[in-house]
Formats: sequence, C-alpha cells, structure tokens
Amino acid sequence: MLKIIAATILFLVTAVCLAVTIVPRFLDRIYYVGPRSDHFDGERFFNPSGEEETFRLPAGAGGRAGFFWRYLTGSDGRPAWPKSVPVTPGKPEPRVEGDRLVATWVGHATMLLQTQGLNILTDPIWSDRTGPLWFGPRRVTEPGVRFEDLPKIDLVLISHNHYDHLDQPTLRKLWDRDRPMIVTSLGNDALIAAAGAKATALDWGQHVTIRPGVEVIVTRNHHWGSRWFTDRNRALWSSFVVKLPSGGNLFFAGDTGLGDGKWPAEAAAYGPIRLAMIPIGAFRFVPGQMESGSHIGPGNAVRIFDRLGAAHAIPIHWGTYRLSFEARETPPAMLATLLRCTGGDVTRFAPAGVGVPTEIAPYAPPATRPDEALIDECLKSPEIAALE
Repeated sequence: MLKIIAATILFLVTAVCLAVTIVPRFLDRIYYVGPRSDHFDGERFFNPSGEEETFRLPAGAGGRAGFFWRYLTGSDGRPAWPKSVPVTPGKPEPRVEGDRLVATWVGHATMLLQTQGLNILTDPIWSDRTGPLWFGPRRVTEPGVRFEDLPKIDLVLISHNHYDHLDQPTLRKLWDRDRPMIVTSLGNDALIAAAGAKATALDWGQHVTIRPGVEVIVTRNHHWGSRWFTDRNRALWSSFVVKLPSGGNLFFAGDTGLGDGKWPAEAAAYGPIRLAMIPIGAFRFVPGQMESGSHIGPGNAVRIFDRLGAAHAIPIHWGTYRLSFEARETPPAMLATLLRCTGGDVTRFAPAGVGVPTEIAPYAPPATRPDEALIDECLKSPEIAALE
C-alpha cells in the first residue's frame, strides 16, 4: 500500500511539473510572422503609446488570485444584474440600397449595418457563452436578430481575438451559409481559419476595396489580444473605417482603451464620419473605477466621440455579457449624464434598442459638440457618483 501511495504521489508531482513546463508552451501560438514595426517587436504586438495596467487591486484584495476568484464566483460585492433581459428580435430588410443607412444593434459589439446594397456585421457573436469550452460569462440579453433571420452577409469586421469579439462558432455558421468577406487585423486570420473560414488580415493603415467606392481601412486603437493568456499579443487589435461613396463614413472602434487619444483623429482624417460605434461598458473592475487601460468608460467614450467629429454614434459593448463590476444600466445612464453636463447632444450619441433598426441620416457637421474640458469635473457629479 505504501508503495502504491508513493508511486501515486510521484506520478502526480511529475504530472504537475510537466504540465507547468509544457502546457503554457502548448497553449501559446504563433499567429503571425512578419517584419518588425512600431507596434510589432518580431514576436508580439504592442501599443505604441505604451501599455497600461488594466486595473489596480483594491486594498485588502488578497492578491490577484483572490481577486479573480471572487470575480469569477460573483462574490466581490458587485451590483446585481438581471438573469435575462426580454428581447423582441427584429427581422431586417434583405437589402438597403443607396445612401440609406440602417443600423441594428444585435448586442455587445455586434452591429448589422445596411447601406449601399451591402450587409455588414461587426464582431458577430451569437454564442450563449463567451469563453473557451464551457467557461466564460453567459449571455444575459438574447441577440436582437435571430441568426436564421439575418440577411445574406457580405462583409464581416473582426477587431481582435478575444472570445467576445472573435466567436468561432458564429463565424463558422456565417461562412458555411454566406461566404462573406472577412476583414481583420494581422494574425487573427489564423484563428478564423481554424473555424473553417477565410479572412483578409491587414496592418494598421492598410485597406482593401470591397467594391468600387467602398473600402475598409484597418485603423489603430488601444487594446491587447489573447485566447489562452500565454499567447498574449500574438495577434493585432484594431478599429475600422468603412469608406462609402457618399453620405459619410462608418467607424467601428472595436474594443479599446483611450491610450494616447490620438487614434480617433487618425480615423477621422479618412473623411467625415456619419456613424461611429463606440464601446461604453466593461470599464469598472473595482468600485468607483471610471475606465481601465484597455476599456474606455463613458467619460472617454465622450472624448472619442468628440475627437472623431462623428455626426452620430451608437454605444456598444454593454448590457449583453457581464464582464465587469458596474450595474447593467450604468454605462448608458452615465453617458447621457456626461453628454448633458458637457453640453453635448444626447440624441447624437444615444443607445439603440436591441434588435431595433435605426435610420441614420447622412453626415452633417455637428451643430454642438461636448466640451472635453468639463468631462473630469462632470465625472465627480452626484448623479455620476450615485451610479453603481
């Protein structure tokens, strides 16, 4: 019996040692091979404006392991979320021709954009969970459009490789059904290929023509990428400009922090922006936090909206999957309060109902713009402080 116990212990110790040595390397992947640049060191991508800590642990957190355990188990005192949110799914038109633009928020960072006879999807995810295998946050808000009710999709934009943005099961279904053109940033095409689909992967500043008068430009933002932690930043993250022949351009911010704050102006330099899709959620990982290094909160969303000079914007990346500490309705409530406080027009940057088609007028110069100098002071207001 002692020999059996000793052999078992020896086996377990050996297995653990081998796992610690082998598993991280096994989970690492080389998604891209190419020349060095101002955001690629030959092995991994990086933000040219520098990395930022995603969040600071609160006093008494007991280290990162304890913090993440309480986060994953929901025992960190976070505000309650509903178990589910009722949704009446919409049924989009098959096509929207000419300069008409109809935007339908499916949920999270997934938007259906219909214009110029094209049907475009951003970061499509119809999965119930966002994470590897059966792990990850569960969907609280059902998709605003049933997958079977989607019109034929012509173009898909994939901003980076996090599970809530690059959803392989959804991409596989889209590819099998429609064979859309998929545009992404460097390295993510390897993960898309693993889903059985084909993608065009581009660097920041590169572009691809979809049809005469319509092109997609991969633009800079401030984020990071990983599927298994050890493969961190092996693939690039991005935002996108969709240049249209008339009526103004589209801008999809993807998932982003503020970084140096210069990249919105870089996107705006390609032409006036008719509609921007800007994230406002998953910004609070400890009580009172207003942003993180890789996620903007409503305060910096207002800054980005102003720097883009967009005629209209729809907030995304909130209310679908619970990824952080804030209450579900806090991001849009905070956004509206900040816009009023800074003199902005709340109708120009307003939430869209899930599954509700929204007609977007052609670009016209904004009559009023929020005053960025007031944002920090407005964030200290009692109305903002009252939001969990």
